[in-house]
Amino acid sequence: MKIIVQKFGGTSVRDDKGRQHAKKHIQSALKEGYKVAVVVSAMGRKGDPYATDTLLSLVNGSKSLISNRETDLLLSCGEIISSVVFTNMLLQEGIKATALTGAQAGFRTNDDHMNAKITDMRCERVMWAFKTHDVVVVAGFQGQAKNGDVTTIGRGGSDTSAAALGVALDAEFIDIFTDVEGIMTADPRIAENARPLQVITYTEVCNMAYQGAKVIHPRAVEIAMQTKVPIRIRSTYSDNPGTLVTSMSRENMIKDRMVTGIAHVSGVTQLKVFAKKDQYDLQAEVFKAMANEKISVDFINISPNQVVYTVTEEMTDKAISVLHSLGHEPAVERDCAKVSVVGAGMAGVPGVTSKIVGALSENGIRILQSADSHTTIWVLIKEADLTTAVNALHNTFELDKEN
Repeated sequence: MKIIVQKFGGTSVRDDKGRQHAKKHIQSALKEGYKVAVVVSAMGRKGDPYATDTLLSLVNGSKSLISNRETDLLLSCGEIISSVVFTNMLLQEGIKATALTGAQAGFRTNDDHMNAKITDMRCERVMWAFKTHDVVVVAGFQGQAKNGDVTTIGRGGSDTSAAALGVALDAEFIDIFTDVEGIMTADPRIAENARPLQVITYTEVCNMAYQGAKVIHPRAVEIAMQTKVPIRIRSTYSDNPGTLVTSMSRENMIKDRMVTGIAHVSGVTQLKVFAKKDQYDLQAEVFKAMANEKISVDFINISPNQVVYTVTEEMTDKAISVLHSLGHEPAVERDCAKVSVVGAGMAGVPGVTSKIVGALSENGIRILQSADSHTTIWVLIKEADLTTAVNALHNTFELDKEN
């Protein structure tokens, strides 16, 4: 039995037009001899009747008095509604389809409500359904804890659901359908010459996703990478092949591609904290305090007498307050953006940092902070310089050209 997993996000299933396009992709897979496991998100985005944010608004959103367990009960309804509506459409077309909740499809999780982790996949019921059906439509984003409670697996959870299902079913492909043509060399809303990538490695797309590219959730890529199930990022609204995410070596994939893409995260604040006289535990003190207040830190540079890191704009005032309570007066740089140059081909290649610094300097852009790994170089700049920086780097590495 050949199986393919196809995931359709909220914008793909929000209305009949989107669902009709999704149906065509399913029909194409059926013609190729596949059984199709479809993973669906809740229909639409904030404002649409059954979208996740709309459901949250029914209980006053962040001011809700219900527990996380009860919130999961509510949120799981969006994907369940979507799966049943989608199944009905397929049945009307004469396609043998059935719908399953995440729990029925075999998703077992821990009990960390609203951010549960998948612990086990028991997909016997899905395989049983394939004996009499060609398509099984699964509600994404959800599972079941050991005690039987409904859980949800956090933002981007439908991507993660699709990847876990693809691995568990030994699928030949995991197709992630969205409203763009694939992974782009940069955000097309910012980079004038951004183009879709035909092929990208798991590591590269993980780095781009973690650094701001929002086409696929990085956890989904990590799951697929474990068993090397290929992922295709495709548009619901076209027949283009999109971007193939694979473990294929660079030598066999694309020649001489040093840099794959430029990603960015905006809305961050840089904090510099200086050690007090004779203080030797600055770093431990600061990061323990941030962790205790559940403030996520990023872009960390440590030296003996100071620590520099970033927090989100939303957490800035809270972080500053915590530092004040410890007797520190941090230097605060608001309205920053982190720009990341990603590429598996840059490992061990001299001159990459020089090109980055040169491109930014030529455009009068001040680098506030930098860091690097084998496949990624990060720079922190002012957000006002973001568009100029992304385009300058995109042009410097000639990412508008096919390799």
